[in-house]
Formats: sequence, C-alpha cells, structure tokens
Amino acid sequence: MKKLICALLTAAMCATLFAGCSTLKGEEKGATINVYIGSEITDFDPALAYIDDSAVKVLGLVYEPLTRINAKGKVENALMKSYKTIENEEKNDYRMEITIKETKWSDGRAVTADDVVYAWKRILDPEFSCAAASLLFDIKNAFDVKMGDSSIDDLGLAAVDTDVIEVQFEGKVDYDLFLENLACLALVPLREDVVVRYENFGTKVSSMVSNGPFAVKGLSEGESLMLERNVYYYRDTDNDDALDKYVLPYRLVIDYTMSEDELTAAYENDEIYYLGDIALDKRADYEDDAEISDLLSTHSYIFNTTNELFASADVRNALSLALDREAIADIVTYAEAATGLIPDAVYDKKVGDSFRENGGDLIAVSADAAGAKSLLAGKSGSFTITCRSNAADIAIAEYCKDAWKALGFDVSIKKLDAADYMEAYVAGDYDVIAVDYQSLSTDAFGALAVFAPKYSGMGIDIQNDNYDPVPYIPGYANDDYSALIDSALAEKDREARSSILHDAEKLLMDDMAIMPIIYNQDAYVFNSKVLSKVKDYYMGYRNFNRLTMKNWRDYEETDGE
Repeated sequence: MKKLICALLTAAMCATLFAGCSTLKGEEKGATINVYIGSEITDFDPALAYIDDSAVKVLGLVYEPLTRINAKGKVENALMKSYKTIENEEKNDYRMEITIKETKWSDGRAVTADDVVYAWKRILDPEFSCAAASLLFDIKNAFDVKMGDSSIDDLGLAAVDTDVIEVQFEGKVDYDLFLENLACLALVPLREDVVVRYENFGTKVSSMVSNGPFAVKGLSEGESLMLERNVYYYRDTDNDDALDKYVLPYRLVIDYTMSEDELTAAYENDEIYYLGDIALDKRADYEDDAEISDLLSTHSYIFNTTNELFASADVRNALSLALDREAIADIVTYAEAATGLIPDAVYDKKVGDSFRENGGDLIAVSADAAGAKSLLAGKSGSFTITCRSNAADIAIAEYCKDAWKALGFDVSIKKLDAADYMEAYVAGDYDVIAVDYQSLSTDAFGALAVFAPKYSGMGIDIQNDNYDPVPYIPGYANDDYSALIDSALAEKDREARSSILHDAEKLLMDDMAIMPIIYNQDAYVFNSKVLSKVKDYYMGYRNFNRLTMKNWRDYEETDGE
C-alpha cells in the first residue's frame, strides 16, 4: 500500500506546478508540495467535521467564511465584502445587510447569498445536529425554529439579491460580536444542490465543492489526501486572470500511511516540507524551531452520564482531582495545563481580552489523590476511555488510566481510527471519550451554551415523539446551568454578559460532565530553504494562498523505496 501512495505522490510531483516569483510556462500549473497538515479527517461537511484541531486546519483551506480572525486576533472581511445595519427602534426592527464578494465554487458556479442562507437554515433545522447553532440565535425566530416551535419560513434570514443576505435580529444586538462569530468555519456557505443530491456529501470527492482557496481532489481513507488549487477562487476567468493570481500552490499532498515517527523522519529527510504534527518523542527537540501558538481548543474527557458510574458529579470530580495536569502538559510538550474549560485565546469583554485570564482558575492543575478518594467514598467500577489512535491522545489516556487505577477503577483504552472515532462520538457510544473541545468562535458563549440541552445544536428528539431537546453530552442536563445560558443569550451588552458566562463556566466545572485536561497549542515546522510565506490565522489554520516552493521545477520524482 505504501508503494501505491508513493506512486500517487510521484504522479503528483510529475504534474508539478509553480512557485513564488516564477512565471508559469506552457501547460505548467505550479508546485506540488508534500506536506502533513494534521491527522486524518473523514468528513468534510463543515457543520459536522468541526470537532478537532486537524479538522479546523483542513476546513480552513477548503472553505471561506464571511469573516475571519487574522493572525493578530482582529476581525476582517473574508467572503463578506461589506455590511450595513438598518434600525427602527419604534418597530423593534433591527437588520443587517451583508454583501458578499464575487467568487466561484470549485466547479465554476458562482457563490451566492442563497448558499449562505441555505447553510444557516440547514444548521437551524430541528432534525440536524450542529453545535454551532447557538451562534445564530440572535437571528429573529432562530431559537424557536431550532426547537421546532416555528417554521423555517419564519426565520429572519433571506437572500434579497444575488450577493446580499438580509439578517433580521430579535432586537438590538452587538453587531461586531455577530460578525466575529461569522468567522466560525461551521457557518460557511454550502451548495443546496450538492448537499441534497449526495448523502454524506462531505465524504466523497465526487460530491465536494469548495469556496476556499483549495479543493479536495483526491481522498482515500487511511491513505492520502490531495488538495488542489481552486482555479475559480476570486479569479476573473473571463479576463484570463493568471491561474496562480490568488493561490500559488497547485497541489498539497498528504500521506496518511505513515506514523508520526515516520512523518517526522520524512521531514528531516526533506521528503515533506511542512510538518503540522511532530512526533511526540521529538517535540522537545523542536521547541526552539517550531512555530507555537495557543489554540481555541481544550483536550478534554466527556463522561457519558447515562452510565450509572458517571451519573454522580462526585465521581466525575474525583477522577478530575486524580490528575496532575502539569505532568500531562509536559508529556504532550505543546500544551498548557487546563484551569477551566475555556482556553486563553477566547475573548471575554472585548476583542483581545482573555476570558480565561479574567475568569481565573476553576480546577486544580496538580493531583489530589486524597481528595479524590474522599469524594469517591469507596465507589469503584470499570469503564473504557475512547480516544483517537494518535500518540498524544494515547499517552494522555495511558496516564489517566494509571491515575484512575490507583483509585481502584478497572480502566481500559479503546483506540479508534478517524472514521470509527467519529461514529462513536456522534452516536454517544462511549463511557469516557477524549475530545479536542473546540471553541467555535473567539466568543465564549457558543462553547458554553452547548451544554444546555436547548442550545446543544443537537435539535429535538423526534424519533421518540417527545420533542425534548437532545443534550450534547448523553444524559447531562442542569436546570440552573440552562437558566444562566438563557440569561446570557438575552443580555446583549458584552461586558454584562461576561459575568453570566463566568458563572456558567464555574457551574459546569462543579458538575464536571466535561473534564478539561490541557489547553492545546499549535506547533508546526517547515523547511525554510524550500518553502516561504507560510502564514497563520488566529483560529488555528494556515494561510497557504501565497505559499512558495523554491526551484520547484528542479525537484525530481523518487521511487519511494
């Protein structure tokens, strides 16, 4: 199989394409660059795939949201060209008109306002599960639509022109915050004709279209991923814009057949030129060379509270107390010990203001075995930790297994590949599952709201005819917590809302249905003798639009032996 992948890489290299300041000649398309962005993802549906750091890194190359957060943490236009607000206080009429830029999908069809409207309505469908739904609840009737109490036709959202989206709000809102939230990759436009025609459209190349700088052109589960320049990305094809006017690389090729150790060795041997996931036992060696930044995600364990053992908050808190988070951060290297659920990079009262710094420490970073045993009061049992089969997840699971065995529990570990992990996560088929819990935006509301069943984004329980909201964590609900989230949604002053959200996070940590372990950091290295113009976005993905490969025409094919 490895020879097959090597053949794929070789074929891609033979199709070479461009680089930096070079001018394409004849039939040339540009540089094909061997990279490793992150671990495999198996679904490119942005409303479903946004569950770990690797998904963010790939989705950020394939899709373009209305706004983005630049490397300095500031909101800037992406697909959005401009916006204006319309207010009539007497009629409680508050609207925003968003005009989008002229660009095309990777199949040449124009990106329109209808594509944004469709994507958002899909997320708000009561039968569709997407944790980002609460980011849209400022839209008129959005909450009632998601709860099945209003028709989708009542939603204050419409395409009033080919390139204009009209958003009606429940009342006066923080417009800047709304635009900040639109940087969430789950809220990107989607094509209705594609999504409706193909079941699980995000899993097959033949059914994928992209509005971002790259498109998925080759996907083989467990083997490889090929991203290719979206030749329609902002180009004026009628006026013969250069192929590489907006996106320089032709192809980015990722080999999933290699282990993390093999990938790191391939980087060191100049076989790949960008490494976004350094082998665990090599991370300390690369600390001085790696580009390291805080991510908007927290490696956490979710407890299935339908399991009788985890129905007790005392048991969940005891398991948390048994962990030395500083020791775990040291194992992972590119991480910080978690002191709450919301990481440092998430904003609080304004852009650039850290929610974590203002909220302080809510959980201890050092272990307290005596306190853990006291909470357990002799309780014990057996359970399984489910995690992805990457070295960092496994190392953390092994550490937790040992710590919890010392408390008297019988603990096993189930390591799953990308597809099986996703299936277990979505189905709630786990006792304890490791997640890179993503803050969907730079605002804490969306990250916290999901734990209140009405805000989970999981919709309502139609199958059992009870129409109750489906909780994000199986079996978990707290009426006091839900009331705080209700209050936070109603409070439109960001500073006043901050206090409510801090109270909510504290209550959530008291319940410990989700157990933060470490704050994830992004760390990557690239061969600066070969590549240049690697840029970052604040949300944790790269800007490869102007990525250049020096002397790309000189690279010869290899047999991969």
